[in-house]
Amino acid sequence: MKKLAKILSIAALCAFTAFAVGCGGDKKAEKKADTNAPIKIGVTAGPHAEIMDNVKKLADKKGLKIEVVEFSDYVTPNVALHQGELFANSMQHAPYLKATLAKEPSFKLVEVFKTVNFPMAVYSQKVKKGEEIPEGAVVGIPNDPSNGGRALLLLADKGLIELKDKTNVVTTVKDITANPKNLVIRELDAAIIPNSLPDLTVAVINCNYALPAGLNPTNDSILLENANNPFLNIFVTREANVNDPRIKQLQEVYQSVENKKFVNEYFKGTITPAW
Repeated sequence: MKKLAKILSIAALCAFTAFAVGCGGDKKAEKKADTNAPIKIGVTAGPHAEIMDNVKKLADKKGLKIEVVEFSDYVTPNVALHQGELFANSMQHAPYLKATLAKEPSFKLVEVFKTVNFPMAVYSQKVKKGEEIPEGAVVGIPNDPSNGGRALLLLADKGLIELKDKTNVVTTVKDITANPKNLVIRELDAAIIPNSLPDLTVAVINCNYALPAGLNPTNDSILLENANNPFLNIFVTREANVNDPRIKQLQEVYQSVENKKFVNEYFKGTITPAW
């Protein structure tokens, strides 16, 4: 609990703030790795955690010990990784990491391999599949840069809005050039959007938050993101860990036939392997 409190405190001070300079380095991150110790992998609660629990079981058979650390938001796992509290994390796509590093240049974090694809989708308790989204609808989208941009790209792809640049993965509401239905865009923390559905006309929800809320993107959404998208999820570590032999071990286990079978069978096509 003390470690988590420390991480959250650091996140509040450093991550995604207006400060021009990011948090300073942590001496923990400079310590030489103990290659015999269990490694801590940060994940967000839900599918990422479920997949990593399976990876943990597979890795254990090969003598690699993993401790899975769950978080309830996207910001803290990267702060914790930067501070040396984690060995790696599996909870984000490449545009999100890029946006994080742009905000916090002191975070020396890198992608090491691809993991899975979580399709984003539009859900509603007021509009049925096949029905038009009404004039003046209140639309909930994630409030972080890359997932918010992803949601806007989805809305633009479905013809609901027009954007300045449909290839910009971190586009913002300021980049909306046309809004023919006068949609009211409400930016919310991604984790609370499923519980906010009753107060919204429609909501754009990340798959890893939709599934724990009992929402299947294939069956329950009214609009589904195109499968050809740049938002594949990735495994991330610090630059100092890139040549650690345990990274290669993790990749072999995560991208194994056994784990691919688990993902395909457990999620029944709603989440797909990205390797």
